[in-house]
Amino acid sequence: MKRIILSFFFLWLLVPPSVFARVGVGIGTGKIEVQGTLKPGMIYSLPPLTVLNTGDEAADYEVSLSYHQDQPQLAPPKEWFSFSPATFRLEPGKVQVVNVRLNLPLKVSPGEYFAYLEGYPVKKNDPGNTTIGIAAAAKLYFTVAPANLVLGIYYRALSFWKLYHRILTIVAAILVIAAAIIFFRRFFHIQINLKRNQGGTNE
Repeated sequence: MKRIILSFFFLWLLVPPSVFARVGVGIGTGKIEVQGTLKPGMIYSLPPLTVLNTGDEAADYEVSLSYHQDQPQLAPPKEWFSFSPATFRLEPGKVQVVNVRLNLPLKVSPGEYFAYLEGYPVKKNDPGNTTIGIAAAAKLYFTVAPANLVLGIYYRALSFWKLYHRILTIVAAILVIAAAIIFFRRFFHIQINLKRNQGGTNE
């Protein structure tokens, strides 16, 4: 028995602690089901995804999409989605809330869509490091309504207005003020020239 204990002790001394370190991942949401039908051309902010480092060492993480091999629903392309932050580092036991945005194109096939929103540690490519293929995922469901190209362009413009209406309002106000200043300066300059000309004629 003593020999076994001593063997484990010497093994623990010889093997670096990093070998016993474990990288883990968890997702705080099991299912995201978007209510109502989504419209082509619109930009949607989906419920955020919470990623947790369930391991005992720090690691870099990413979020992406994956699909079921024989799923009956349509599979949304990864290009439709953007994640903020796209890559992040988590210490053991820490969480990161990732904002998810869905950008539907102007022309899209209507129907029911499904995908997995996966959080996973970034794989290490350095020589001597073991590649870790673990991931945790939340199920995503949404439905896209039928629409033609004209409606798609309208919905896209509407989405941009909803997302950036404050900035657009400020820019529009600045342009109006700048135009008013230019007009006032030109009008004021014309008035001065007219007064000067009239004064020269009277003399």
